Amino acid sequence: MPLKVGKRDLVIDLGAEKLLIAERANQKIAVEVKSFISASPVSDLEQALGQYLLYEDLIRTQYPDRILYLAIRWQFVTRFTLAFFKKRLCKSYLKAVI
Repeated sequence: MPLKVGKRDLVIDLGAEKLLIAERANQKIAVEVKSFISASPVSDLEQALGQYLLYEDLIRTQYPDRILYLAIRWQFVTRFTLAFFKKRLCKSYLKAVI
């Protein structure tokens, strides 16, 4: 799924294992499946969130019929707390699949 950033092309890559594109009825989604395998979970999260925000904004503009989700492995969530993800991330701006 190429995105335009000025004159440059950008391909979605949140350090993802894979990008899944799906459609059901009138709903179109893109899901980034992320591993979060570095030694620093905070660094992984910072990088993924920054990229997610950029890509989500570009997708909203260039593919308004598609919604971006970030797939987060349960093992990564348990390195923090589920409450952290629910209160601070998922309810604010991040659309996540855990």
